[in-house]
Amino acid sequence: MKKNLFNWLKILMVAFYFFGGINHFLNPDFYIPLIPDYLPKAELLNLISGAAEILGAIGLLVPKTQKFSAWGIAAMLVAFIPSHIYFIQIGSCIPDVMCVDEWIGWVRLILIHPLLIYWAWIYTRP
Repeated sequence: MKKNLFNWLKILMVAFYFFGGINHFLNPDFYIPLIPDYLPKAELLNLISGAAEILGAIGLLVPKTQKFSAWGIAAMLVAFIPSHIYFIQIGSCIPDVMCVDEWIGWVRLILIHPLLIYWAWIYTRP
C-alpha cells in the first residue's frame, strides 16, 4: 500500500513538473513578469526553468537518475524563492497575468513551497 502511494505520488509529481515546464514555453507571458527585475535576461531564465522542470520530471521516471532529479527539483524550487518574495513585494498582483490577495502569496511562500520541496526530497531517498 505504501509503495503504491509512493509510486502514484511520483507519477503526479512527474506530471506536475512536466506540464508546468511545457507551460513555460507555451505561456511565457505568465512567468516572465514573476521574475524579479534584478535578475538579468528574464526570457532566458524562463526557458531554463521550463527546461529544468521538464528534465527533472523525466529524470524522476528513470531509476538511475531519480535521486539526482529529485535533488535538482528541490534546488530549482529553492531558486524560485526570490520570485515568490518578489510577487509579495509587488502586492501579489501582476496586471493581466495574476492578481490574488496578498495572504495567498504568503501561503505559497511559507506553506506550499516548503511542501513542494519536501515532496521532492522524499524521492532523494532510496
